[in-house]
Amino acid sequence: MPEFLKLIPIQQALNVLLQQMVVKVETERVHTLEALGRVTAEAIRSPIPLPTFPRSTVDGYAVRAADTFGASESLPAYLRLSGEIPMGSSPGFDINPGETGLIHTGGMLPESSNAVVMIEYTQQVAADTVEILRSVAVGENIIKIGEDVQPGEEVIPAGRRIRPAEIGGLAALGILELEVRHKPVVGIISSGDEVIAPDGKLTPGQVRDINSYSLSVLIEQTGGIARRYGILPDQVDALEAACRHALEECDVLLITAGSSASARDLTARVIDQLGSPGVLVHGVSIKPGKPTILAICNQKVVIGLPGNPVSALVIAGLFVVPVVESLLGLAEVGVRRKLIARLNTNVPSQAGREDYVAAKLYEDQQGYHVDPIFSKSNLIFSLVRANCMIRVPADATGLTAGELVDVYLLT
Repeated sequence: MPEFLKLIPIQQALNVLLQQMVVKVETERVHTLEALGRVTAEAIRSPIPLPTFPRSTVDGYAVRAADTFGASESLPAYLRLSGEIPMGSSPGFDINPGETGLIHTGGMLPESSNAVVMIEYTQQVAADTVEILRSVAVGENIIKIGEDVQPGEEVIPAGRRIRPAEIGGLAALGILELEVRHKPVVGIISSGDEVIAPDGKLTPGQVRDINSYSLSVLIEQTGGIARRYGILPDQVDALEAACRHALEECDVLLITAGSSASARDLTARVIDQLGSPGVLVHGVSIKPGKPTILAICNQKVVIGLPGNPVSALVIAGLFVVPVVESLLGLAEVGVRRKLIARLNTNVPSQAGREDYVAAKLYEDQQGYHVDPIFSKSNLIFSLVRANCMIRVPADATGLTAGELVDVYLLT
């Protein structure tokens, strides 16, 4: 019986791989503006409090809160206007009892003021007099020094992927450089006598290389560097030589199209010759993508992906992405964006394996709904038409229209 028919569950297979991975810590320093999508190599702490001065969150009048107690439209309080607080500089005057000052959103509060009355609840009745039509509590409509961030506080932990929000936060703190993890290099080899480059002219029986391109952008999107090594014929010596060369230059190696059940399957044999311990898993209980190979060769991850372009992308999302994330040092590995949606059409399945079905997710007044896209498993445009994948659990014999199902978003 072929080895890959000894199927194991997805999570178990992933755990086997990740537990034997060797993650080397290599870092580099980058400018904050170039850090989008990178992963922090160390915790970042604030050198200053934020904000650095007490500021107003509204347009209005800076006051001592006690001067407004009891104020209402029927019984307003009257305060003397001391002046207008300029933006971008110190107020230039203090607020004494019975006084107020005009302040704008983001303006610096005078030292003795402890609240701001929104301008909607005031009326200037004379050049030096303001009518207060509502009382405010101490701290209302203001932000105190350090209310957002305290000096020395950890603002971004190690292992965090930098998003636009983090870029803005770093800029607010004056942090213009940070230490990030090196991007892992992932080599990609396509194999198969029938596979030609996308710019080649098709002849009967040939197909263009889809996987090298789809996998490359998935790797780049995850935070790695993709390196394509071309298309290899179904010959042991040629495939092994190319794999050894790629493995010397890369942190991870992907080989597509060589993991079928046919006698032409060379991938498992070649991988086992690349280094110890070799193949760890050959066959995962999933559809699509059952004939997947997971290996460690001389401390580097090698994955044999199905040649089927849909299967290759699904399996890459489940196994390649977590491997790249682990090498990046992400604190959370393998976290996928998931929603719960109501299924509109029955989805058949076979118990004992986990199925992933391309689907179209949409939202209406009743919530999220999902329509499966039924097609042959090797049609790449079934994924192009989809924006999500429906997960069918291994213990299910199918999903029924109307039930709530797990949906993983495609990015």
